[in-house]
Amino acid sequence: MSVLRRSAEEVAARLLEAGHEAFFAGGCVRDRLMGREPKDYDLATSATPGEVLALFPGGDEIGAHFGVILVRRRGIPFEIATFRSDGRYLDGRHPEMVTFTTAEEDAKRRDFTINGLFEHPHTGEILDFVGGRADLDAGIIRAIGDPELRFREDALRLMRAARFAVTTGFDIDPATWKAVQDQAPLLGKISAERIRDELDKILVHPSRRRGVELLVDGGLMEFVIPEFLALRGCEQPPEFHPEGDVYVHTLIALDLLPESPPLELCLAMLLHDIAKPPTRTYDEEAARIRFNGHDRLGARMAETILARLRYSNAIIEAVCEMIANHMRFMHVQDMRTAKLKRFMARPTFPEEVSLHRADCLSSHGMLDNVEFLDAKAAEFAAEPLIPPPLLKGQDLIALGLRPGPRFGEILESVQTEQLEGRLATREEALALVREKFLGE
Repeated sequence: MSVLRRSAEEVAARLLEAGHEAFFAGGCVRDRLMGREPKDYDLATSATPGEVLALFPGGDEIGAHFGVILVRRRGIPFEIATFRSDGRYLDGRHPEMVTFTTAEEDAKRRDFTINGLFEHPHTGEILDFVGGRADLDAGIIRAIGDPELRFREDALRLMRAARFAVTTGFDIDPATWKAVQDQAPLLGKISAERIRDELDKILVHPSRRRGVELLVDGGLMEFVIPEFLALRGCEQPPEFHPEGDVYVHTLIALDLLPESPPLELCLAMLLHDIAKPPTRTYDEEAARIRFNGHDRLGARMAETILARLRYSNAIIEAVCEMIANHMRFMHVQDMRTAKLKRFMARPTFPEEVSLHRADCLSSHGMLDNVEFLDAKAAEFAAEPLIPPPLLKGQDLIALGLRPGPRFGEILESVQTEQLEGRLATREEALALVREKFLGE
């Protein structure tokens, strides 16, 4: 038994020993029944928030108004929620009031049937008031009760429907899917941060392509990244992109990312061609479609999109770097050694190689640049790509040069010669500066 499970059972035992009902609830029950190890355990109980706090004096009232207390066991946090039914939802997220009630009523106010199951912590008995067990067996995502009402209560459930379909591999029930499409505009009321968090969970999952297709087909992408919809029908030159338009290309490329890719790479792949629609032109002389500058404009568009979704500056910077550089891979075989080493030494380079590989495999299929870079990586492996500098600014001052903007150019010139293998020692570098720059 894992420490997480044992700790959860000990928390539940204290509630049961005090005479209260207590069950594991929601996702942890779903995951256990699917043969997956839960990442956390939530508990539902007949105990009121005050009674929970009396049993767990160090508990935090993270949502006492809604009957939720956070307690810790062995440093592991557990949310304990009192059985409740909800009143009207006025803000599309929170009920105006809650009534503490029974386990059955509590199950009926949850989002999807597979998340409405309870498990007795000691006997393992499953309490199913909403048909969740049958939907688990059938592989169906179904809203509890009236799906439109469930989505009007909290429109983030629209995103969660897509996310659960991705993470479980289940199909969405037709009536629930129709409600998603009909109620999609409600997503416009949800904060960017909450939408972003659901998008992240979709993108880092191996079935990310299906998730993106669900967001588009369900009408949700219009309220997540509306710019993405322009990729549909944006035709590409067939000699380089036999797979189809930019949308199809992006879906295939998302599918070809390596196992467990970082979020930054997933976002970069999603948005790497976001500027193709606004840059699309037809070259009459060459008789082909072109997207000149789509890498540079794409980086700027990605910055706007990711900032709107409240991503961190670090994520925005990494993603935009990947997008801005994704076309430079066409020229790596023509780069001088110094330029190539600097290109390969950038922090985002490993992810950019993965992006380029998937970009190629989802279109023309040619991997000559990847193979070239692999060979160069092996060739350069004996020493750092960017070795310690032979000279610093103080060395230039010692030669009698005056500090200023020119210092950076001189030091870069010395480094270039070092990276090209034409300089190896400090003395050689000083000699170069005396010969080339001291007369200035």
